[in-house]
Parts: sequence; C-alpha cells; structure tokens
Amino acid sequence: MENEKKGFSMKEWKGIVIALIAGVCAIVSVSIFTGNLVDYKKTSGSGGLTATGSANCDFEADLIVWRGSFSSEGITAQSAYRTIKKDADQIREYLVENGVSEEEMVFSSVTINERWESEYNDEGDRIREYLAGYSLYQDVSITSSDIDKIEGISRDISGLIESGVQFASDEPEYYYTKLDELKLQLIEEATKNAKDRIDLMAQGTGAAIGELLNANLGVFQITAQNSNTEYSYGGYFDTSSRKKTASITVKLNYAVN
Repeated sequence: MENEKKGFSMKEWKGIVIALIAGVCAIVSVSIFTGNLVDYKKTSGSGGLTATGSANCDFEADLIVWRGSFSSEGITAQSAYRTIKKDADQIREYLVENGVSEEEMVFSSVTINERWESEYNDEGDRIREYLAGYSLYQDVSITSSDIDKIEGISRDISGLIESGVQFASDEPEYYYTKLDELKLQLIEEATKNAKDRIDLMAQGTGAAIGELLNANLGVFQITAQNSNTEYSYGGYFDTSSRKKTASITVKLNYAVN
C-alpha cells in the first residue's frame, strides 16, 4: 500500500489521523473558552473599576400619628356598650377642646369579647364555666400636620384619666410626606458620588473609563438623628423620632479601555 511504502503501517496512520483530529478539537475548544472568558470579563462586572457612592440628609417629620385605646366591661353587652360609647364621646370632646378637628380623628369599630369564669367545688374541682360578662375595646387614631399640638396632647392625658376613662396611650409616630422626592434627591447625589470616585481611581491609575457595565441601588435607610442604629439588610424605617436621617448607596462598575 502507498502508506506502507512511505514507512507507515495502516494502524500507525490511523493513530496519526486520530491525534491530529484531537489536537484540532482541543485548539478549537480553547479558542471558544478563551473568547467566552474575555467576553464574560467585559460584561460581568468582575473587571474594570467599581466604586460605591453614598448620600445622606437630615430632615424633620411633617406628619404625626397618635393612637390610643380604651375599654369597658359589663354584665351584659348592652351595658358595656353604653359605657364605651360614653367614653368615646368624652374622648372626642376632650380632643376637640384641645384643638383636634373631627377630620383628624378616627374611631375604630368596637370589639366585643365574652368573659368566661370557672366555678369550683370545695375539693378544688372545676364543676362548670359560666358567662360572667363582656369586655369591649375601641381604638382612636389622630393624624395631623400640627406636630407640636398632638405631641402636647399625647403627653398629658390626665383630663381623660380623671374623668374615669380607661385610656391607654401609644407613643406618637412620625412620618414625612415628601419621602419620594427625598429619595430621588439622594439617589442623584449618591450616583454622582460614586462616579466621582471612579474618576479619581482612573486618574490615579492612568486608565481610560469605558462604558457603564453595572449599577446597583442600595437599600434606603431612615434612622433617628445622631443614633447608633445599625443599618438593616432589608432597610430600616424609623417612625419613633421627629428628627431623622435618610441615607442610600449606589454602586457603579465601569469598563476600562
């Protein structure tokens, strides 16, 4: 055979062909892998320049929400309801006298619970349960932009207590009605801060900034001013303080030419 005349047996020739095919496949595989790796590095954000910018702002709440609850008891539901209705009227009158408008207060529906008690014999064994009466509960919430006024009322409810109303007062909650505008402002400032850091790094390394590869917005945080509250992964939203601090972060990743 011709191959044998050139010094290769048929078996040796087949081995050479198989080795050549394997080598070509390996070269093609390496080329594909290398190309994909370069493309990944360009687009994954693992390369280039990355910086995180931040922005914060102190502000004061412009809305207050104050909640309270009261209750009554009676042998019958009717008698307990008469008592709690009387208490609700006294609370409404008290609030109006202190400058709260009807539009600023909301009374919830009345919750009625049965009160059951147990009867025991001389040996201490329970022999029966019987309906001893009813307990009624009602909530009231006041929402106002006049924070000073509502704060003053919430701190002094002695008039209600002295009138016999079993009133429990919650701590006021403070909100800001222009929060969306504040968020946009902080996002803009944090983005600029991150870009400024990218520019400084580029200047220091002599690199030329390319296109933006990735941008991530951090979690919006609202804490009390001058507090040591730790930021939460899911975001912290303080409602207990009138004076607050809002903050946010923005992470940018740019390619380098």
